[in-house]
Amino acid sequence: MRMAQHRFKIATSGQGLHEITEPVARWVAAQGMAAGLLTLYLPHTSASLLIQENAAPEVRADLEDFLRALAPEAAGRYRHEDEGPDDMPAHLRAALLPTQLSIPLESGRLALGTWQGIYLVEHRRAPHRREIALQLLGE
Repeated sequence: MRMAQHRFKIATSGQGLHEITEPVARWVAAQGMAAGLLTLYLPHTSASLLIQENAAPEVRADLEDFLRALAPEAAGRYRHEDEGPDDMPAHLRAALLPTQLSIPLESGRLALGTWQGIYLVEHRRAPHRREIALQLLGE
C-alpha cells in the first residue's frame, strides 16, 4: 500500500461551480497507482466540493440559482456580515455541501460516472484562491 499527498490552489472567478476534474485526474495518473481511494479536502468555510453533472451547463446554472434562493443575500438579514452581504450566505451554503470527497481509483482512473465532474463550489462573489488537499491511498 502506498500513499501520496498533494496540495494545489484553484483561483476562482467568484461565485459558481468551477470544474477541477482535469487537474485532479492528471495528478492521480502521475502517481502510477492502479487501485485505491482518493480523498479531496477543502479547508475553507465559504466554499465546497461537489461531484455533479459536467455535460449540460444548465445543471450548474440551476444549482447556482437554487443555492442563491436557499441562502439569499439580503443586507440586515443575518447577524454575521463581517465581510459583506455575501458572507453569511456563503457559510450557510458551505454548511449544506461537503468539504470532503472520496473517489475510488479503478484501473488507474477515477471511478467517476460518464457525466460526472469534480467541482469547487465558490460561495463568495469575489474571486478567491482556494487550496485543496489530495490524499491517494492505493497500489
